[in-house]
Amino acid sequence: MGHIRVCLCSLFVVLIFSGCATTIEGKTPEAKRRSIFNIKNEVLTDLYNIRPEMKAKISAAPGYAVFSNANFSLFLVSAGVGHGVVHRKGVKPIFMKMGEVGIGMGLGIKDFRAVFVFHDKVTLSKFINEGWEFGAYTDAAIKAGNVGAAIGDEIINDGITVYQLTENGLMIRASINGTKYWIDNDLN
Repeated sequence: MGHIRVCLCSLFVVLIFSGCATTIEGKTPEAKRRSIFNIKNEVLTDLYNIRPEMKAKISAAPGYAVFSNANFSLFLVSAGVGHGVVHRKGVKPIFMKMGEVGIGMGLGIKDFRAVFVFHDKVTLSKFINEGWEFGAYTDAAIKAGNVGAAIGDEIINDGITVYQLTENGLMIRASINGTKYWIDNDLN
């Protein structure tokens, strides 16, 4: 019973901390949207600097999304929350939220960005309307600002390619995670 209390207390602390770490700037919906767009622009600039060929791939895709996520792993529990925006060609952007919970061995905190490139309109629409992702992850990142290195994933799955860039963090993890993406009704 003591182990369960420790895990639940740890999860509570992780969720509180993760909620604070990913708060987008601004008090009004317009200021929050601007903050998300600024993050998106920074992430795309970083991705294009690392992989210049991505600019053409994203331009040719029917849509893409950029998410910012703080993820925490403490022994057997991991959790994360974040915000992002989905761009579809010729259509108004859609602001979304994300939440992640996982089970597995791990320890650390990581602030990362993800770029989703959608290869078809059906997958893009399904992501916006259903938004689930489930998978097993291994992760290793040590990065502080411009110092350090991050091992990120390029994951190709069911019409989506995901690129992960670590902003800051120290994380060692092997887990099974469930991630939910959903429309942010306050910002749309």
